[in-house]
Amino acid sequence: MATAFVFPGQGSQATGMGRALAEAFAAARLVFDEVDDALGQRLSRLMFEGPESELTLTENAQPALMSVSIAVLRVLESEGGWQLLAKVAFVAGHSLGEYSALAAAGALQLADSARLLKLRGRAMQRAVPVGEGAMAALLGLDLAVAQEVAAAAGEGEVCACANDNAPGQVVVSGAKAAVERAIKLASERGARRSILLPVSAPFHCALMEPAAREMEEALAKVALAPPRVPLVANVTAAPVSDPETIRGLLVQQVTTMVRWRESILRLKAEGVHRLIELGAGKVLAGLAKRIDRDIEALAAGQPAEVEALLKAL
Repeated sequence: MATAFVFPGQGSQATGMGRALAEAFAAARLVFDEVDDALGQRLSRLMFEGPESELTLTENAQPALMSVSIAVLRVLESEGGWQLLAKVAFVAGHSLGEYSALAAAGALQLADSARLLKLRGRAMQRAVPVGEGAMAALLGLDLAVAQEVAAAAGEGEVCACANDNAPGQVVVSGAKAAVERAIKLASERGARRSILLPVSAPFHCALMEPAAREMEEALAKVALAPPRVPLVANVTAAPVSDPETIRGLLVQQVTTMVRWRESILRLKAEGVHRLIELGAGKVLAGLAKRIDRDIEALAAGQPAEVEALLKAL
């Protein structure tokens, strides 16, 4: 039974994240120290103590989530005495989690991942003035209907599907007025519920083009090695190992939809029957169960969960 490691995206952050890991494992403390040094910032203190209002800023949440994911991985490796390649066939990450996946697979250095995500967060925030963009979850609609709703809601403004997370859970992103129109239209098309999301920018849509250009420039300066196991990419929902292809996909990812539902189904088609979410929260494990009940989904972010996972592996 093949296994894939998956890595969470923004929204899984919470004050206190990583603290228990740091208290229990030296390998986790080393990761948090390295990220702090790379950023010239006490990000770990912000993660452990808050305030939450500062932690949830995109430029802090993104490297923070990555650092917890890699801390869990390093603990598993140090305590279990094994390398990633020996235990998993693929990696994948939701949005920023793609950087965590690449760091886990040895394609990106930890310090480079932290700096890229700090820049990514700032660039995304700069791309659209606060209040001009929005995102909304359309619950109970499949992707095809959600795409029709987004197209109809645009009326000359940007409105697009940003995340295809699971059956009946699609997120739209774009200009605030257009997203508000999409919420109304979704209700008319039979959505069970549609809710504005508490985000600071409209991610994964064409409004993020300035951020994509910033990331293209930054990624061009960073060493990217072939991952030790293939990455199933957000943009294509397909495995990729070529560093230059990955570099291009990371740029495209800023403005295009995260094809998470398709990515999980592709992993299953590749023989994966167990997904293990490494890091804060259990969002991806929950989505996996909604996408395909035949896939075993586990999550590890706390010391007890890490110890249980060590036994399972």
